[in-house]
Formats: sequence, C-alpha cells, structure tokens
Amino acid sequence: MRILISGASVAGPVLAYWLHRYGFRPTVVERAPALRKTGGHAVDLFRPSMGIVEQMGLLKHVQAKDTGAQRVTLLREGAKAIRVDTARVLGVTPGRHVEIMRDDLSEIFYDATRHDVEYAFGDSIASIEDGEDEVKVTFERAEPRAFALVVGADGLHSNVRRLVFGEERQFTHFLGGYVSVATVPDHLGLSNEMISLAAPGRMMAMYSPRHLEEARATFMFHSPHRLDYHRHDTHRQKELLREHFAGLGSEAPRLLAELDGAPAFYFDEITQLRMETWSRGRVSLTGDAAYCPGPAVGASTSMAVIGAYVLAGELAAAGGDHTAAFRAYEREMADYVRGSRDYAARMVKQVIPGTQARIWAGAQIFRLLDVLPAGPARLLSKLADTTGLHDKVNVKRY
Repeated sequence: MRILISGASVAGPVLAYWLHRYGFRPTVVERAPALRKTGGHAVDLFRPSMGIVEQMGLLKHVQAKDTGAQRVTLLREGAKAIRVDTARVLGVTPGRHVEIMRDDLSEIFYDATRHDVEYAFGDSIASIEDGEDEVKVTFERAEPRAFALVVGADGLHSNVRRLVFGEERQFTHFLGGYVSVATVPDHLGLSNEMISLAAPGRMMAMYSPRHLEEARATFMFHSPHRLDYHRHDTHRQKELLREHFAGLGSEAPRLLAELDGAPAFYFDEITQLRMETWSRGRVSLTGDAAYCPGPAVGASTSMAVIGAYVLAGELAAAGGDHTAAFRAYEREMADYVRGSRDYAARMVKQVIPGTQARIWAGAQIFRLLDVLPAGPARLLSKLADTTGLHDKVNVKRY
C-alpha cells in the first residue's frame, strides 16, 4: 500500500519509519530543496516519546545531541539572579528527557529512514482528489501520482489541511501571545545554561547548545489581539519585536540589535488548532498539522512523535483499512489532544507572566526548586505543572 506523507520535519519521518516497518510503502514529499537546516530551536522529548525513540533504536543518537542545558538562570530587573538545575524545573527523571535542537532531531529521523523510504525534496502537493479506491495527487513539479492514502505532517500552516479541510483560520484559537527565535552570536560564552529575563507581558531567553558555536535568542510577549503582519514579512516581524521589547534592560538591547544580521529567524503567533476530526476520506493529518497545542508552550514535538507512532500502529492493526484505522487513531489521541490544549493555555500564562506579582511568585518556585531535596523538588515541579501530561501520558504498544 502506497502512502504519501507531506512534510519531512519530525512527524513525517517518524510516520514513514513505522509505516515501512509494518510493510507499507511510504513516500515523503518536502517543499524545501533539502533537509531543513535553518538554525532551528530547542524542543523537548519527554518520557513517552523517548520510549518510542528507544523502540526505533535511536536513543543513543538523540541523547548524543542533547543541548547540554543543565541549569536555568532567572533574571528580574532589580532582583538577584536565581539559578536552578533544568531537571528540577521540569521535574523529570534523568535519562528520560532530552532537550534537542529541532533540526538535529529531524536529521536523526531522516537518517533512520532515507535508505528505506522515498523522499521527494523541492516539491509540494498542488491538488488532492480523493476517490473511492485511491487518491490522485498533483505536484508543483513532479508528474501526478496515485496513492492509497495521503497524510499531512506539514506543520501548523499545513498545505494538506488547507487543500482538504479548508483555510487555516477557521481551526485556530489564539492564545494571546507571540514567539520568536533568532540565531545570534554567543557573546556571553554560555555553557550548559539558559538565561531568562522576565518582565510583565514579555520574556526573553538566550542559550547556546553545547555542539554549536552560535546561540539562540527567544522572545515571547503577550498581546490581547492578533497583530497585523504577513507571515513571510520578517522585516515587519522584527519591528514588532523591537516595539514590544523596547525599554527592557540586561541583554535585550544587544539581542534586538542582532536581529537584522540573524542567519535564521522565526516568528509566529502562539495559537492552537481545534479540529473536530483530523481525517476525511483517504486523507489524515498528524503532528502540528492536526492538533498543534501552541508553539513553544505545548510540547508539540513530543506530541508529534507520539501521534505519528499511533497513526502508523493503527493502520497496521487495521490491516490497512483506513476507515477503521483513522477512527482508532483519533480515539487513541483524543484525551491527550484535549489535555494538551488546556496545558498550553496554562503554560502561556506561566511563561509570559502578566504582572510583577506573577513574576515574583514564579521566582519563589525557582528558589524553592534550588534548595529542596530531589524528591520534594520533583513534587513541587509537578504541582507547578511544568511538564504535566506530556511526561505521564500512556502510549499504546503495537
């Protein structure tokens, strides 16, 4: 059974790996001319997704690319810095959590599949015609082809979702904030540390992965309404950052000055997808294309690994019967997806505190995490909901 997957970032290659392992014939189409190496940002893999990585035989590869972030330094204007171990902040068990650059993770999954899976880079799906026995697909460059199934694993701004389900805006729910990541020089010589500066309605952080020379600057700010800009207008996006971070001290002026020369830059609203179903006919969605809980606040990369694994497993369990498999896939993921939406909405308020009182309260939790023994520190972290369901969700074995 031939299955077309759109997107070669995380969910796409994971889905392709498991489909091939179960005897299907996946093809992955990716708009970029080659595997994306744009600088990227750090993402988290929690216990359930790490279990899937281990089943794929990739645990050592993923652990080898850990960013090395061992502690977080919280800065507040006019207050003393607070330093705490990352594991204490997240409340995770050592070895069952990895922070890794998204590009590195994508490359690991691609390398694990490229000899067994057909990849078509530099192309994109132009149209999808869903029939009774097959899906006819036209491409921007390649000749038309027919597949048994098509899966959109092409991110929050999914092309497959737009073609099959309609325009993106009808499925998005704005969470009241924006996030930006830029590649900048590591002028602080950071080593195994993230520095975070919080002010009412805005947060800035800087970290440098141990295997890279440059650093990443992350900006997050609150907005009560959606801002007016084009998604591909990086000049306007950088203007918005300068407007919202004007007057912030510490490293902010230097990092804002680095934006124009940044070799890689990302900016997007913190929004989540709310769809009643992720499947229609012979087409389904997975990862951010189906249920993005919110960039930077919802642990969506861990979720994408799990979703791709479950979709492939249900297709195998159903013997390729897509109607039964898609139903089972959505049933297996439903509670996790609903929970992730609530989790992300709470995390926005924690990551971008709206008042000085919230910043002070967050600082006190950091202070306690630094001095408590390991057991109570993990309990406090769980009460603060720093990882929530993403570390506890149970994943079906196939």
